[in-house]
Amino acid sequence: MELGFRADLIVENKVIIELKSVKKLEAVHPKQLLTYLRITELKLGLLINFNEAYIKNGISRIVNNL
Repeated sequence: MELGFRADLIVENKVIIELKSVKKLEAVHPKQLLTYLRITELKLGLLINFNEAYIKNGISRIVNNL
């Protein structure tokens, strides 16, 4: 079966982790993760951009209907 998306990581069927390595996160990136959360009916996602001097600055928490 072909899915319309491919999540980078799904942890314990609870959290989707979407990995990026871009100069700057664009508005489409959190929307993409939120769409993944809605499709899977999961509540929590982490958007991680590895192109930051400090990884803590590259982590965004995205929630679905909380």
